[in-house]
Amino acid sequence: MSEAEVLFEVRDALGLITLNRPRAINALNHSMSLAITEKLRAWALDPAIRTVAVVGAGERGLCAGGDIVAIHRDAKAINDGGPDAPAPLDTAAAAFWRDEYLLNDLIGSYPKPYVAVMDGIVMGGGVGVSAHGSHRIVTERSQIGMPEAGIGFVPDVGGTYLLSHTPGELGTHVALTTARMGAGDAIVAGFADTFVPSDDLPALLDALRTSSADEAIARFATAAPESELNAQRDWIDTCYAADTVEQIVEALRAADSPEATKACEDLLSKSPIALKATLRALRNAREHTLAGALNVEFRITVAALSTHDLAEGIRAQVIDKDRTPRWSPATLADVTDAQVEAYFAPLGEHELGLPA
Repeated sequence: MSEAEVLFEVRDALGLITLNRPRAINALNHSMSLAITEKLRAWALDPAIRTVAVVGAGERGLCAGGDIVAIHRDAKAINDGGPDAPAPLDTAAAAFWRDEYLLNDLIGSYPKPYVAVMDGIVMGGGVGVSAHGSHRIVTERSQIGMPEAGIGFVPDVGGTYLLSHTPGELGTHVALTTARMGAGDAIVAGFADTFVPSDDLPALLDALRTSSADEAIARFATAAPESELNAQRDWIDTCYAADTVEQIVEALRAADSPEATKACEDLLSKSPIALKATLRALRNAREHTLAGALNVEFRITVAALSTHDLAEGIRAQVIDKDRTPRWSPATLADVTDAQVEAYFAPLGEHELGLPA
C-alpha cells in the first residue's frame, strides 16, 4: 500500500503535518486539503496540542503548488466544447479551489501557533499553506513565488492579499514577472518572518515538542541574507506604481537599470489577459482582508477555467513543456476591458462566502 499523501503526527505538544508527495515536490491536491482542514480543526480543540507545524517531505521543497495537471483536464474540456463540456462551477477544479481557499482562511485565523517551514521551493498553493501562518520560517534554500501569470492564471490562495500588502510595489513586481524570492526577499515582502539555517530544522522541530513556538524559534533564528529585491526598490516602486500594465511596461523600458530591462522581458512573456486581471486584483486586494481577497480570487479562478490562456499556459509549461505558449489575446493592446471584467463577475449563490 502506498504511503499517505499527507502525514499527521503528534509529538508531545506539537502537531506535525508533513506534505508527503516528494516526487511532485509535495504538490497539493484536493484530498490533501480536506485532510489538513479536518486535522487542523481537531487540533484546534485539543488542549494537548500547543503548536502546529507544517513541513514538506524530501529535499526539494515544502510545496511546488497545486496539482495543475488535474486543473488542465477541466480547463481543456471546457475549451474544447461539445455537449459534454462541464460548466466551470461543476468541475473538480472549482471544488478543489473552494476547499483550498477555506483551508487558507483557516490557517490565517488559526487560534494556535502555526509554524510553516518554508524550506526549498514554495510556490502557489504552497504559499497558501504556509505564508498565512503565524510563524513562517525560511532557510538559505527557500525559493518562494507566485508563478500564475506564466500559466495564464492569476495569483490565488490569498496571494493577491499578500502581494498587495508588500512594501511599495515589490508584490506587483513579483506577481507580474513571476520572480522568485529568496529568504531575505520573502521576509522583507511579508511572506515570512524568520531565517533558520536548514541544518537546524530537525532541532527546531524537536524543540517545538516541549517549548513554545516563540521560544523554540528564537533559539535557532539567525540573521537573514540581504534582500536583493529591497535593494532595487527605487526603480521597482517607480515603475510599478502605474495604473495599467501598458504604463508599467513603458516605465520599465525607460528605467536606467538592467534589472528593469530584464523585468520587462519577463513580464511581456506572460499571458496578457492574466497580467491585466492580476494587476486589477492586486489593486483591489489592498482594501481587503485575507477572507475578502479569497472571495474575489474564487470568482477569478472559476472564470479562468473558461479562458484559452489557462489551458494553453499549463500545456506549454507542464504538459508538453515546449515553453512556447500561444496566448490569446496575443498582446496587451488586444485585451478588452470586458474580458478583464469577466474575471470578477459575481457568482450569486455559488460565491465562496467567507465573512469579509
